[in-house]
Amino acid sequence: MIGAVTISLPTGWSVRPPTLDDASAILEVVCASDIAAIGEADFTADEVIEILTAPNQDPARDSWLAVDDADRIVGWAYIYNPRGTGRENFDAYVHPEYGRVAQPVLLDRVVRRIAERAREAGAPSFVARAGAILSEVEYVALLRSAGFAFVKRYARMRRDVSGAAPAEVPGVLVRPVRPEDEAEMRAFHEVLDTAFLDTPDYQSSTYEQYRRQVAALPRIDWDEWFVAEIFTATAPQASPEGDGRIAGILQSGAGDEDEGWVKYLAVRKEFRGRGLGRLLLLTAFHTYAGKGRRGAGLAVDTTNPTGAYRLYESVGMHAVYESDVYEREITAA
Repeated sequence: MIGAVTISLPTGWSVRPPTLDDASAILEVVCASDIAAIGEADFTADEVIEILTAPNQDPARDSWLAVDDADRIVGWAYIYNPRGTGRENFDAYVHPEYGRVAQPVLLDRVVRRIAERAREAGAPSFVARAGAILSEVEYVALLRSAGFAFVKRYARMRRDVSGAAPAEVPGVLVRPVRPEDEAEMRAFHEVLDTAFLDTPDYQSSTYEQYRRQVAALPRIDWDEWFVAEIFTATAPQASPEGDGRIAGILQSGAGDEDEGWVKYLAVRKEFRGRGLGRLLLLTAFHTYAGKGRRGAGLAVDTTNPTGAYRLYESVGMHAVYESDVYEREITAA
């Protein structure tokens, strides 16, 4: 049992690992869950594939499907930790109409497997984290009954990008990253990794870990990954090649046909307050609009000490829903 919840499946139901052939059926379950919680689907096929093929994740051991007696997929749970840190993120989706009975079983599989992963890593314990939308009261109750406690809140933000125009900042050039340039990709990662060191619980990664994570992505639109270069007084601001220091980056995720997704936005601490974050965002919005997308979206920690939430509001973004993060330390099995 989890608290007062019995961990069992109805007769004829089962749990099995997923394959890529299950991606469309998994997406149906996740989208149904989203629609019940927030009124719209907020997951893409690329995200399902990204999770199933991520580094440090074996679908045969770290992901589970709940299947009913008609061989219909009714739930999906997975562990997601592509950088291989000591913090394991997970989700346990179920179809809101006929899959809720499977959620305690999926959560139990997750907790047991994280205990095993801690042992395999030679660690005394791992921290497990899950997100829950505020309206998912049954899932929140299940997490709490399993010993998970509230940590912080995220906001899912969005804005319309029709008519979005790029901005300018003197001495700064924003351009797409050059993925074939190894030195530039290392600089890109360095900005991304070091810019978040002053956030409460950021976990650093090596360049090699980051490259493995990038290599596993199902799709990359490199023209939506940007760098902001700072120029010296003698350097040409609009040099097509650019010879300034990379002071900020924006990495887009695999969005959908209607929305571009800002996955990471980072500015070196010593260059904050100069408008680089705003410049990168407006450039991305303009690019998304040029591809026919209607909106731009992102997720932000509402307690981020860098003022990220205020920045996003200043460029016209607004929160469409909020989700809470729950955490528990799981002792190695």
